[in-house]
Amino acid sequence: MRRERNTKLVDLFALTGWSKGELARLVNRRAAGMGHPQLATDTSRVRRWLEDGECPRDPVPRVLAALFTERLGRVVTSEDLGLTGRPRHHVPAVPEELPWSTKRTVDALTEFTGMDLMLNRRGFVGTGFALVAGPVLVTNFDRWLGAGKSAPTGPAAAPPPRAGTFGTRAVYAPIDSGPVGAEEVAALEHAVTVFRAWDANRGGGLQRKAVVGQLNEVGNLLTAENPAQVRRRLWAVAANLSVLAGWMSHDVGLDPTAQNYFVIGAHAAREAGDLPRAAEALSRAARQMVHLGRPRDALALIDLAQRTAGDRATPTTRAMFHTVEAWAQAALGQAAECRRTLGLAERAFTGSQPQDDPDWIGFFDSADLHGMQALVYRTLADSDPSAVRPAQEHAQKAMELRALGHQRSQTFDLISLASAYLLDGQPDAGAQYARMAIRSTREVSSHRTWDRLGEMQKLTGRYKDVPEVRSLHEEIADGGGLQGPAAPA
Repeated sequence: MRRERNTKLVDLFALTGWSKGELARLVNRRAAGMGHPQLATDTSRVRRWLEDGECPRDPVPRVLAALFTERLGRVVTSEDLGLTGRPRHHVPAVPEELPWSTKRTVDALTEFTGMDLMLNRRGFVGTGFALVAGPVLVTNFDRWLGAGKSAPTGPAAAPPPRAGTFGTRAVYAPIDSGPVGAEEVAALEHAVTVFRAWDANRGGGLQRKAVVGQLNEVGNLLTAENPAQVRRRLWAVAANLSVLAGWMSHDVGLDPTAQNYFVIGAHAAREAGDLPRAAEALSRAARQMVHLGRPRDALALIDLAQRTAGDRATPTTRAMFHTVEAWAQAALGQAAECRRTLGLAERAFTGSQPQDDPDWIGFFDSADLHGMQALVYRTLADSDPSAVRPAQEHAQKAMELRALGHQRSQTFDLISLASAYLLDGQPDAGAQYARMAIRSTREVSSHRTWDRLGEMQKLTGRYKDVPEVRSLHEEIADGGGLQGPAAPA
Protein backbone atom coordinates (compact mmCIF):
# COMPACT_ATOMS: atom_id res chain seq x y z
CA MET A 1 0.00 0.00 0.00
CA ARG A 2 1.35 3.43 -0.94
CA ARG A 3 2.37 5.54 2.04
CA GLU A 4 1.70 9.18 2.65
CA ARG A 5 4.25 11.63 1.22
CA ASN A 6 6.56 13.32 3.71
CA THR A 7 5.42 16.93 3.26
CA LYS A 8 7.96 18.27 5.75
CA LEU A 9 10.86 16.74 3.84
CA VAL A 10 9.35 17.71 0.48
CA ASP A 11 9.01 21.37 1.50
CA LEU A 12 12.54 21.66 2.85
CA PHE A 13 14.02 19.71 -0.05
CA ALA A 14 12.47 22.24 -2.44
CA LEU A 15 14.31 25.04 -0.63
CA THR A 16 17.73 23.43 -1.09
CA GLY A 17 17.78 23.41 -4.89
CA TRP A 18 19.27 19.92 -4.86
CA SER A 19 18.31 17.17 -7.26
CA LYS A 20 17.49 13.75 -5.85
CA GLY A 21 20.75 12.42 -7.21
CA GLU A 22 22.74 15.22 -5.56
CA LEU A 23 21.14 14.52 -2.20
CA ALA A 24 21.87 10.80 -2.52
CA ARG A 25 25.56 11.49 -3.22
CA LEU A 26 25.80 13.96 -0.33
CA VAL A 27 24.22 11.45 2.06
CA ASN A 28 26.69 8.73 1.08
CA ARG A 29 29.67 11.06 1.39
CA ARG A 30 28.65 12.43 4.80
CA ALA A 31 27.75 8.98 6.14
CA ALA A 32 31.17 7.65 5.11
CA GLY A 33 32.78 10.52 6.99
CA MET A 34 30.78 9.52 10.07
CA GLY A 35 32.02 5.94 9.91
CA HIS A 36 29.28 4.35 7.79
CA PRO A 37 30.98 3.62 4.44
CA GLN A 38 28.54 0.81 3.71
CA LEU A 39 25.64 3.23 3.10
CA ALA A 40 24.60 3.26 -0.57
CA THR A 41 21.75 5.70 -1.09
CA ASP A 42 20.51 6.25 -4.64
CA THR A 43 17.98 8.44 -6.44
CA SER A 44 15.13 5.96 -6.10
CA ARG A 45 15.69 5.76 -2.34
CA VAL A 46 15.49 9.54 -2.03
CA ARG A 47 12.27 9.49 -4.05
CA ARG A 48 10.76 6.97 -1.63
CA TRP A 49 11.69 9.22 1.33
CA LEU A 50 9.94 12.13 -0.31
CA GLU A 51 6.96 10.67 -2.12
CA ASP A 52 6.22 7.45 -0.22
CA GLY A 53 7.04 8.70 3.26
CA GLU A 54 9.61 5.97 3.81
CA CYS A 55 11.54 6.64 7.03
CA PRO A 56 15.23 5.71 6.63
CA ARG A 57 17.15 3.97 9.37
CA ASP A 58 19.90 5.46 11.49
CA PRO A 59 22.25 7.18 10.68
CA VAL A 60 20.39 8.66 7.68
CA PRO A 61 18.06 10.99 9.65
CA ARG A 62 21.11 12.45 11.44
CA VAL A 63 22.98 12.81 8.18
CA LEU A 64 20.05 14.53 6.50
CA ALA A 65 19.59 16.90 9.43
CA ALA A 66 23.26 17.92 9.22
CA LEU A 67 23.11 18.41 5.45
CA PHE A 68 19.92 20.47 5.54
CA THR A 69 21.25 22.56 8.43
CA GLU A 70 24.34 23.48 6.45
CA ARG A 71 22.46 24.10 3.21
CA LEU A 72 19.68 26.27 4.64
CA GLY A 73 21.79 28.14 7.18
CA ARG A 74 19.46 27.44 10.09
CA VAL A 75 18.88 24.63 12.52
CA VAL A 76 17.05 21.69 10.92
CA THR A 77 16.39 18.65 13.09
CA SER A 78 15.26 15.18 12.11
CA GLU A 79 11.82 16.10 13.47
CA ASP A 80 11.72 19.11 11.14
CA LEU A 81 12.34 16.64 8.31
CA GLY A 82 9.49 14.38 9.43
CA LEU A 83 11.88 11.51 10.19
CA THR A 84 11.06 10.77 13.83
CA GLY A 85 8.11 8.44 13.44
CA ARG A 86 5.60 11.11 14.46
CA PRO A 87 2.98 12.50 12.03
CA ARG A 88 4.65 14.22 9.09
CA HIS A 89 2.10 16.90 8.33
CA HIS A 90 3.66 20.34 7.99
CA VAL A 91 3.33 21.96 11.42
CA PRO A 92 4.94 24.98 13.07
CA ALA A 93 8.24 24.76 14.95
CA VAL A 94 6.48 24.51 18.30
CA PRO A 95 5.04 20.98 18.46
CA GLU A 96 1.41 20.24 19.18
CA GLU A 97 2.08 17.21 21.37
CA LEU A 98 2.52 18.84 24.76
CA PRO A 99 3.85 18.18 27.28
CA TRP A 100 6.87 16.46 25.81
CA SER A 101 8.07 13.18 27.23
CA THR A 102 11.39 13.16 29.05
CA LYS A 103 13.05 11.46 26.08
CA ARG A 104 11.62 13.98 23.64
CA THR A 105 12.86 16.88 25.73
CA VAL A 106 16.38 15.44 25.80
CA ASP A 107 16.18 14.75 22.06
CA ALA A 108 15.11 18.32 21.35
CA LEU A 109 17.78 19.75 23.61
CA THR A 110 20.72 17.76 22.27
CA GLU A 111 19.76 17.87 18.61
CA PHE A 112 18.86 21.55 18.47
CA THR A 113 21.99 22.66 20.33
CA GLY A 114 24.13 20.37 18.20
CA MET A 115 22.80 21.83 14.97
CA ASP A 116 23.13 25.35 16.37
CA LEU A 117 26.79 24.67 17.13
CA MET A 118 27.26 23.30 13.63
CA LEU A 119 25.95 26.55 12.18
CA ASN A 120 28.34 28.51 14.37
CA ARG A 121 31.31 26.49 13.20
CA ARG A 122 30.44 27.11 9.56
CA GLY A 123 29.66 30.80 9.92
CA PHE A 124 25.86 30.75 9.67
CA VAL A 125 23.61 32.73 11.98
CA GLY A 126 20.37 30.77 11.73
CA THR A 127 17.81 33.46 10.93
CA GLY A 128 16.11 31.73 8.05
CA PHE A 129 13.07 30.14 9.63
CA ALA A 130 9.75 31.46 10.79
CA LEU A 131 8.86 32.77 14.21
CA VAL A 132 5.84 31.05 15.74
CA ALA A 133 3.37 33.45 17.31
CA GLY A 134 -0.30 34.05 17.93
CA PRO A 135 -2.80 31.29 18.74
CA VAL A 136 -0.47 28.46 17.63
CA LEU A 137 2.16 29.26 20.25
CA VAL A 138 -0.21 30.15 23.06
CA THR A 139 -2.67 27.31 22.47
CA ASN A 140 0.13 24.75 22.47
CA PHE A 141 1.49 26.05 25.74
CA ASP A 142 -1.98 26.31 27.22
CA ARG A 143 -2.35 22.57 26.71
CA TRP A 144 1.02 22.13 28.35
CA LEU A 145 -0.12 24.26 31.30
CA GLY A 146 -2.95 21.87 32.12
CA ALA A 147 -0.63 18.89 32.03
CA GLY A 148 1.99 20.85 33.95
CA LYS A 149 -0.06 20.65 37.13
CA SER A 150 1.28 17.13 37.47
CA ALA A 151 4.82 18.01 36.41
CA PRO A 152 7.65 15.77 37.58
CA THR A 153 9.00 16.75 40.96
CA GLY A 154 12.46 15.22 40.93
CA PRO A 155 12.49 11.97 42.89
CA ALA A 156 9.22 10.84 41.35
CA ALA A 157 10.29 11.67 37.82
CA ALA A 158 10.88 8.76 35.49
CA PRO A 159 14.55 8.06 34.72
CA PRO A 160 15.76 8.96 31.25
CA PRO A 161 16.48 6.30 28.64
CA ARG A 162 19.86 4.66 28.98
CA ALA A 163 22.89 6.31 27.41
CA GLY A 164 23.35 5.45 23.77
CA THR A 165 19.66 5.32 22.85
CA PHE A 166 19.63 8.79 21.33
CA GLY A 167 20.45 8.40 17.68
CA THR A 168 21.21 12.10 17.13
CA ARG A 169 24.18 12.35 19.47
CA ALA A 170 26.90 11.04 17.20
CA VAL A 171 26.62 14.03 14.87
CA TYR A 172 28.04 16.41 17.43
CA ALA A 173 28.85 14.58 20.69
CA PRO A 174 31.29 11.76 20.01
CA ILE A 175 32.24 11.31 23.67
CA ASP A 176 29.84 9.13 25.64
CA SER A 177 28.54 10.65 28.85
CA GLY A 178 28.42 8.72 32.08
CA PRO A 179 26.98 9.41 35.52
CA VAL A 180 27.98 12.66 37.18
CA GLY A 181 28.48 13.56 40.81
CA ALA A 182 27.36 16.44 42.97
CA GLU A 183 30.63 18.33 42.48
CA GLU A 184 30.27 18.26 38.71
CA VAL A 185 26.71 19.51 38.92
CA ALA A 186 27.83 22.29 41.27
CA ALA A 187 30.44 23.32 38.68
CA LEU A 188 27.74 23.47 36.02
CA GLU A 189 25.55 25.59 38.30
CA HIS A 190 28.47 27.94 38.84
CA ALA A 191 28.99 28.18 35.08
CA VAL A 192 25.41 29.42 34.73
CA THR A 193 26.20 32.22 37.18
CA VAL A 194 29.31 33.21 35.23
CA PHE A 195 27.48 33.22 31.89
CA ARG A 196 24.64 35.30 33.30
CA ALA A 197 27.06 37.90 34.60
CA TRP A 198 28.80 38.16 31.25
CA ASP A 199 25.49 38.48 29.40
CA ALA A 200 24.26 41.23 31.73
CA ASN A 201 27.41 43.26 31.25
CA ARG A 202 28.48 42.66 27.67
CA GLY A 203 25.44 41.32 25.86
CA GLY A 204 24.68 38.02 24.20
CA GLY A 205 26.94 38.10 21.17
CA LEU A 206 30.28 37.13 22.62
CA GLN A 207 29.40 34.12 24.79
CA ARG A 208 26.31 32.67 23.12
CA LYS A 209 28.23 29.83 21.50
CA ALA A 210 29.82 28.90 24.83
CA VAL A 211 26.40 28.73 26.49
CA VAL A 212 24.97 26.60 23.69
CA GLY A 213 27.96 24.26 23.92
CA GLN A 214 27.55 23.90 27.67
CA LEU A 215 23.83 23.22 27.21
CA ASN A 216 24.59 20.55 24.64
CA GLU A 217 26.90 18.83 27.13
CA VAL A 218 24.23 18.95 29.85
CA GLY A 219 21.83 17.33 27.41
CA ASN A 220 24.31 14.52 26.90
CA LEU A 221 24.68 14.09 30.67
CA LEU A 222 20.90 13.71 30.91
CA THR A 223 21.08 10.56 28.78
CA ALA A 224 22.98 8.72 31.54
CA GLU A 225 21.63 7.04 34.64
CA ASN A 226 21.96 9.37 37.63
CA PRO A 227 20.43 9.56 41.11
CA ALA A 228 17.10 11.35 41.20
CA GLN A 229 18.45 14.43 43.00
CA VAL A 230 21.36 14.80 40.57
CA ARG A 231 18.99 14.37 37.63
CA ARG A 232 16.69 17.05 38.98
CA ARG A 233 19.60 19.49 39.38
CA LEU A 234 20.78 18.71 35.87
CA TRP A 235 17.34 19.53 34.52
CA ALA A 236 17.42 22.82 36.44
CA VAL A 237 20.80 23.64 34.86
CA ALA A 238 19.38 22.72 31.45
CA ALA A 239 16.43 25.05 32.02
CA ASN A 240 18.67 27.93 33.10
CA LEU A 241 21.08 27.47 30.19
CA SER A 242 18.22 27.11 27.69
CA VAL A 243 16.60 30.34 28.79
CA LEU A 244 19.97 32.10 28.79
CA ALA A 245 20.75 30.77 25.30
CA GLY A 246 17.34 32.01 24.21
CA TRP A 247 17.90 35.45 25.71
CA MET A 248 21.35 35.72 24.15
CA SER A 249 19.93 34.63 20.79
CA HIS A 250 17.20 37.27 21.06
CA ASP A 251 19.82 39.82 22.04
CA VAL A 252 21.74 39.29 18.81
CA GLY A 253 18.68 39.11 16.56
CA LEU A 254 18.27 35.33 16.20
CA ASP A 255 14.65 35.43 17.24
CA PRO A 256 13.31 32.12 15.88
CA THR A 257 16.32 30.39 17.47
CA ALA A 258 15.59 32.23 20.71
CA GLN A 259 12.00 31.07 20.71
CA ASN A 260 13.03 27.45 20.34
CA TYR A 261 15.35 27.78 23.33
CA PHE A 262 12.57 29.33 25.41
CA VAL A 263 10.35 26.37 24.52
CA ILE A 264 13.09 23.88 25.44
CA GLY A 265 13.77 25.81 28.66
CA ALA A 266 10.13 25.63 29.69
CA HIS A 267 10.07 21.87 29.19
CA ALA A 268 13.38 21.39 31.00
CA ALA A 269 12.04 23.39 33.94
CA ARG A 270 8.98 21.15 34.00
CA GLU A 271 11.25 18.11 34.18
CA ALA A 272 12.96 19.77 37.15
CA GLY A 273 9.57 20.20 38.83
CA ASP A 274 9.93 24.01 38.76
CA LEU A 275 6.82 25.55 37.20
CA PRO A 276 7.75 29.13 38.17
CA ARG A 277 10.99 28.64 36.23
CA ALA A 278 8.98 27.43 33.25
CA ALA A 279 6.77 30.50 33.61
CA GLU A 280 9.80 32.80 33.57
CA ALA A 281 10.83 31.21 30.26
CA LEU A 282 7.39 32.10 28.91
CA SER A 283 7.80 35.66 30.19
CA ARG A 284 11.03 35.94 28.19
CA ALA A 285 9.12 34.87 25.09
CA ALA A 286 6.53 37.54 25.93
CA ARG A 287 9.20 40.25 26.19
CA GLN A 288 10.56 39.08 22.86
CA MET A 289 7.10 39.51 21.31
CA VAL A 290 6.76 43.10 22.52
CA HIS A 291 10.20 43.92 21.13
CA LEU A 292 9.14 42.46 17.78
CA GLY A 293 5.93 44.48 17.68
CA ARG A 294 3.50 41.70 18.68
CA PRO A 295 2.10 42.97 21.99
CA ARG A 296 -1.13 40.96 21.80
CA ASP A 297 0.83 37.73 21.56
CA ALA A 298 2.91 38.99 24.48
CA LEU A 299 -0.19 39.55 26.61
CA ALA A 300 -1.39 36.01 25.93
CA LEU A 301 2.01 34.58 26.82
CA ILE A 302 2.43 36.58 30.03
CA ASP A 303 -1.08 35.61 31.12
CA LEU A 304 -0.10 31.99 30.57
CA ALA A 305 3.13 32.53 32.49
CA GLN A 306 1.24 33.95 35.46
CA ARG A 307 -1.19 31.04 35.47
CA THR A 308 1.65 28.55 35.12
CA ALA A 309 3.50 29.92 38.14
CA GLY A 310 0.34 30.42 40.17
CA ASP A 311 0.85 30.90 43.89
CA ARG A 312 4.31 29.32 43.65
CA ALA A 313 5.72 32.58 42.27
CA THR A 314 7.53 34.82 44.74
CA PRO A 315 6.56 38.52 45.02
CA THR A 316 9.64 39.45 42.98
CA THR A 317 8.62 37.09 40.20
CA ARG A 318 5.06 38.41 40.20
CA ALA A 319 6.37 41.98 40.00
CA MET A 320 8.49 41.08 37.00
CA PHE A 321 5.51 39.45 35.28
CA HIS A 322 3.45 42.60 35.82
CA THR A 323 6.10 44.83 34.22
CA VAL A 324 6.13 42.68 31.09
CA GLU A 325 2.34 42.78 30.99
CA ALA A 326 2.40 46.56 31.40
CA TRP A 327 4.90 46.93 28.56
CA ALA A 328 2.59 45.01 26.20
CA GLN A 329 -0.35 47.17 27.31
CA ALA A 330 1.69 50.33 26.72
CA ALA A 331 2.54 49.15 23.21
CA LEU A 332 -1.20 48.80 22.59
CA GLY A 333 -1.89 52.29 23.97
CA GLN A 334 -3.92 50.94 26.89
CA ALA A 335 -3.00 53.73 29.28
CA ALA A 336 -5.36 52.97 32.16
CA GLU A 337 -4.63 49.25 32.15
CA CYS A 338 -0.91 49.92 31.87
CA ARG A 339 -0.83 52.23 34.90
CA ARG A 340 -2.93 49.80 36.92
CA THR A 341 -0.57 46.94 36.10
CA LEU A 342 2.49 48.99 37.04
CA GLY A 343 0.80 49.65 40.35
CA LEU A 344 0.45 45.91 40.85
CA ALA A 345 4.14 45.50 40.06
CA GLU A 346 5.15 48.06 42.67
CA ARG A 347 2.91 46.53 45.32
CA ALA A 348 4.20 43.03 44.62
CA PHE A 349 7.79 44.21 44.76
CA THR A 350 7.33 45.75 48.21
CA GLY A 351 6.77 42.20 49.47
CA SER A 352 10.00 40.87 47.97
CA GLN A 353 12.22 38.78 50.20
CA PRO A 354 15.47 38.26 48.27
CA GLN A 355 16.46 35.33 50.47
CA ASP A 356 13.34 33.49 49.30
CA ASP A 357 13.86 34.19 45.59
CA PRO A 358 15.32 31.57 43.24
CA ASP A 359 18.60 32.50 41.62
CA TRP A 360 17.06 32.91 38.17
CA ILE A 361 15.02 35.95 39.26
CA GLY A 362 18.03 37.64 40.84
CA PHE A 363 18.36 40.01 37.86
CA PHE A 364 15.10 41.73 38.82
CA ASP A 365 16.10 44.17 41.54
CA SER A 366 15.05 47.76 42.30
CA ALA A 367 17.11 49.07 39.40
CA ASP A 368 15.45 46.69 36.97
CA LEU A 369 12.00 47.54 38.31
CA HIS A 370 12.64 51.24 37.61
CA GLY A 371 14.26 50.41 34.28
CA MET A 372 11.20 48.48 33.16
CA GLN A 373 8.91 51.25 34.39
CA ALA A 374 10.95 53.74 32.36
CA LEU A 375 10.63 51.54 29.27
CA VAL A 376 6.90 51.08 29.82
CA TYR A 377 6.21 54.79 30.27
CA ARG A 378 8.44 55.70 27.34
CA THR A 379 6.47 53.23 25.17
CA LEU A 380 3.18 54.59 26.46
CA ALA A 381 4.32 58.15 25.71
CA ASP A 382 3.90 57.44 21.99
CA SER A 383 0.16 57.57 22.57
CA ASP A 384 -0.09 59.36 25.94
CA PRO A 385 2.13 62.46 26.36
CA SER A 386 1.54 62.46 30.12
CA ALA A 387 3.76 59.37 30.38
CA VAL A 388 6.89 61.31 29.36
CA ARG A 389 7.76 62.69 32.79
CA PRO A 390 7.38 59.37 34.65
CA ALA A 391 9.61 57.79 31.98
CA GLN A 392 12.31 60.36 32.73
CA GLU A 393 12.02 59.93 36.49
CA HIS A 394 12.20 56.13 36.42
CA ALA A 395 15.10 56.11 33.96
CA GLN A 396 17.07 58.47 36.18
CA LYS A 397 16.33 56.34 39.23
CA ALA A 398 17.32 53.15 37.43
CA MET A 399 20.69 54.62 36.45
CA GLU A 400 21.33 55.70 40.04
CA LEU A 401 20.63 52.19 41.30
CA ARG A 402 22.40 50.16 38.61
CA ALA A 403 25.24 48.12 40.03
CA LEU A 404 28.49 47.63 38.18
CA GLY A 405 28.37 44.81 35.67
CA HIS A 406 25.02 45.74 34.12
CA GLN A 407 26.15 47.87 31.21
CA ARG A 408 23.54 46.60 28.75
CA SER A 409 20.70 47.50 31.11
CA GLN A 410 22.27 50.89 31.72
CA THR A 411 22.39 51.40 27.96
CA PHE A 412 18.66 50.74 27.76
CA ASP A 413 18.10 53.23 30.60
CA LEU A 414 20.00 55.88 28.64
CA ILE A 415 17.98 55.18 25.50
CA SER A 416 14.71 55.43 27.44
CA LEU A 417 15.82 58.70 29.03
CA ALA A 418 17.03 60.23 25.77
CA SER A 419 13.81 59.24 24.01
CA ALA A 420 11.68 60.68 26.81
CA TYR A 421 13.50 64.03 26.59
CA LEU A 422 13.07 64.12 22.82
CA LEU A 423 9.35 63.40 23.23
CA ASP A 424 9.18 66.11 25.89
CA GLY A 425 10.48 68.84 23.59
CA GLN A 426 13.95 68.95 25.17
CA PRO A 427 16.27 68.16 22.24
CA ASP A 428 19.47 69.29 23.95
CA ALA A 429 19.00 66.95 26.91
CA GLY A 430 17.84 64.21 24.56
CA ALA A 431 20.97 64.56 22.43
CA GLN A 432 23.21 64.52 25.50
CA TYR A 433 21.86 61.20 26.80
CA ALA A 434 21.58 59.75 23.30
CA ARG A 435 25.32 60.23 22.76
CA MET A 436 26.00 58.52 26.05
CA ALA A 437 23.76 55.67 24.90
CA ILE A 438 25.63 55.36 21.60
CA ARG A 439 28.99 55.15 23.36
CA SER A 440 27.64 52.52 25.72
CA THR A 441 26.05 50.54 22.89
CA ARG A 442 29.38 50.27 21.09
CA GLU A 443 30.84 48.54 24.14
CA VAL A 444 28.29 45.72 24.30
CA SER A 445 27.45 42.96 21.83
CA SER A 446 23.70 43.43 21.62
CA HIS A 447 21.61 44.05 18.52
CA ARG A 448 18.63 44.89 20.72
CA THR A 449 20.36 48.08 21.87
CA TRP A 450 20.81 49.11 18.24
CA ASP A 451 17.17 48.30 17.55
CA ARG A 452 16.17 50.67 20.34
CA LEU A 453 18.58 53.32 19.04
CA GLY A 454 16.84 52.98 15.69
CA GLU A 455 13.51 53.71 17.37
CA MET A 456 15.05 56.72 19.09
CA GLN A 457 16.49 57.95 15.81
CA LYS A 458 12.96 58.36 14.45
CA LEU A 459 12.29 60.88 17.21
CA THR A 460 15.15 63.09 16.06
CA GLY A 461 13.44 63.83 12.76
CA ARG A 462 11.31 66.57 14.31
CA TYR A 463 14.44 68.47 15.40
CA LYS A 464 16.41 68.57 12.17
CA ASP A 465 16.77 72.34 12.53
CA VAL A 466 18.69 71.80 15.80
CA PRO A 467 22.36 71.28 14.89
CA GLU A 468 23.09 69.05 17.88
CA VAL A 469 20.22 66.73 17.07
CA ARG A 470 20.90 66.75 13.34
CA SER A 471 24.45 65.54 13.93
CA LEU A 472 23.10 62.95 16.38
CA HIS A 473 20.72 61.64 13.71
CA GLU A 474 23.64 61.22 11.33
CA GLU A 475 25.81 59.60 14.00
CA ILE A 476 23.22 56.92 14.67
CA ALA A 477 22.78 56.34 10.94
CA ASP A 478 26.56 55.96 10.58
CA GLY A 479 26.65 53.33 13.31
CA GLY A 480 26.92 50.56 10.74
CA GLY A 481 23.31 50.54 9.58
CA LEU A 482 22.24 50.09 13.18
CA GLN A 483 24.33 46.96 13.51
CA GLY A 484 25.89 45.83 16.74
CA PRO A 485 29.62 45.78 17.39
CA ALA A 486 30.07 42.07 16.88
CA ALA A 487 28.58 39.40 14.71
CA PRO A 488 26.36 36.89 16.50
CA ALA A 489 28.16 33.90 17.88
